[in-house]
Amino acid sequence: MTSGDRRTRYVLFDVDGTLIDALSNQRQVWESWATHYGLNAAEVYEVALRTRPMETFAQVAATRDPHECLALLHALEDEDVRSGTYTAFPGASELLHSLPPDTWALVTSNYDHRVRGRFQRTGLPLPNVIIDAAAVEEGKPSPIPYLQAAEQLGAAPTDCLVIEDTPSGVQSALHAGMTVWTVNTPTPPTGTHRHFPTLHKASPHILTFTSP
Repeated sequence: MTSGDRRTRYVLFDVDGTLIDALSNQRQVWESWATHYGLNAAEVYEVALRTRPMETFAQVAATRDPHECLALLHALEDEDVRSGTYTAFPGASELLHSLPPDTWALVTSNYDHRVRGRFQRTGLPLPNVIIDAAAVEEGKPSPIPYLQAAEQLGAAPTDCLVIEDTPSGVQSALHAGMTVWTVNTPTPPTGTHRHFPTLHKASPHILTFTSP
């Protein structure tokens, strides 16, 4: 709690597409994966944009061992973290450095070691709480990832602002009972409480939300 009756407010960030521009990296990883199996890279990527990896494999490589498919995808993603070029969205560094580490968290469908690698590559600070794909049994659009982040921060869902860029992320946050703002997309996904064309334009409003 802050002074008086003012409750501490928290910010929960998605990572890829919200803080870090990883679109080209994701495309390259999926293109390499598709090429390995002799599949149409463009068609595979279109499916991958809408589904989780195991669902993607079921649609585009139904005759392949899904665990083998996942192992290759993970190897390609790990290599990309080591050698790929990453860019933080304008304003991300300044925004995150302005937030106390115990008042924000990362909630991602990626894995902790890749997030840390990308943040190190882009110079972004890390918070005390990171909820990754391995931390939950159900990913977005389930509310579980965001609820788990709030629990670890000691925050009530109603005191949390979620910054997202995808429909599944928005639904996850809405189901968790949180305020949801979207950034870096031309149009807001259904259910968004407030939309900004860029993270940079959203930053002062995010800071205002958290200010005592």
